[in-house]
Amino acid sequence: MREKTYTFKGGIHPPDYKEFTANKRTIKAKEPQLVTIPMQQHIGAPCKPIVKVGDRVKVGERIGEPQGFVSVPIHSSIAGIVKKIYETHSPTIKTTCIVIESDGSNEVYEGIKPKRDIYRLSKEEILEFIKDSGITGLGGAGFPTHVKLSPPPEKHIDTVIINGAECEPYLTADYRQMIEDPEKVILGLSAIMKVLNVIRGVIAIEDNKPGAIEAMKNIVKWHTDMEVAVLKTKYPQGGEKRLIHAVIGRKVPSGGLPMDAGVVVNNVGTAAAIGNVIDTGIPLIERIVTVTGKGVRNPQNIKVKIGSPFKEVIKQCGGYKEPVGKIIMGGPMMGLAQFTDQVPVIKTTSGILLMPPEDVIEHNPQPCIKCASCVDVCPVGLLPIKLASFAEKEMWDEAEEYGILDCIECGSCSFICPAKRPLLERIRVAKGEVIARRRQNK
Repeated sequence: MREKTYTFKGGIHPPDYKEFTANKRTIKAKEPQLVTIPMQQHIGAPCKPIVKVGDRVKVGERIGEPQGFVSVPIHSSIAGIVKKIYETHSPTIKTTCIVIESDGSNEVYEGIKPKRDIYRLSKEEILEFIKDSGITGLGGAGFPTHVKLSPPPEKHIDTVIINGAECEPYLTADYRQMIEDPEKVILGLSAIMKVLNVIRGVIAIEDNKPGAIEAMKNIVKWHTDMEVAVLKTKYPQGGEKRLIHAVIGRKVPSGGLPMDAGVVVNNVGTAAAIGNVIDTGIPLIERIVTVTGKGVRNPQNIKVKIGSPFKEVIKQCGGYKEPVGKIIMGGPMMGLAQFTDQVPVIKTTSGILLMPPEDVIEHNPQPCIKCASCVDVCPVGLLPIKLASFAEKEMWDEAEEYGILDCIECGSCSFICPAKRPLLERIRVAKGEVIARRRQNK
């Protein structure tokens, strides 16, 4: 009997290009000689530096203090001397960075202690440990995990979904995590379930990842409160609201959060990071990054210290195939193009995609032909061409009225548009403007 697979309405089927790295075991990167660690690596309030130039820090030592509930501390990924603290600006963020030079000792901060047996810990102790360890979402926008695990009392949570869809083309970090270290994923899921006091955990994986499905099923069979849900391969299957509707048939209301449907969603990497912190005590100071694309000589899944420059990580994967047309942090659909390879790996760096010039599409938009393809594929049920038109005309109130804040910025509309109109780019501008106007009104 064929196994049931789950899916959602809309979406697209872009080439996945996962063959570059899907069958390559994760390697460990060399210790960086210099790291640049931003104090803003997640949604919410940035951290405040608590070290000064000349201080010596150790691996796992706290160097950034959170400045609000929606914030987590930041830790040093290496042992060494603080060489510089400076303000930086990018197209998307302004933040403080701490530069640390390694002293080669790799000495671990003495305050680090593993928890290991979560069953002897209260849910409050686990939640505080997750927060103090700097755990944020590793698969999306980097939402602080302790905030997700602290729903208001009136929100009844009965299900935890671990997002193993990894539907973004090229990326295979979560896939390798599930194959190579499923125990850490399960340990993290167990901790999340205990904090939320739920008895149903679902690991959702697309059906183009049979190795991960098998690995997770082999370990889940020993846990009666957990199951594996197999999803049809489609983009953006990994979107939280799409995932919830596909797996358990519930709809998150417009403007709402997964907790409004009684669900908390965390990605595979986040669950594994929680498992690793419980097992070792070492906070979130490294992550798996997929370095991939036709522009790199030896695509790899590589475990990298936070703060390592892209250039050094790429070098450890054989370096560039000259020339490179574009460097993207993340995948081609939702990732962000970078203007230099000197940017550091942060907690949300799921991939480094190197594209040759011939694969970089030069947009030459043509008039809309009213085909409605963008409407057909929108997983949220919006009217992308209408929203983009409002953006062009700076009609912010109309954009809000047509639900622009529900856009998940998946890029399906731009991908499918035969006229090659930059729908997503315009919608992002309008969405940002609507959010800014809301804040002003408050």
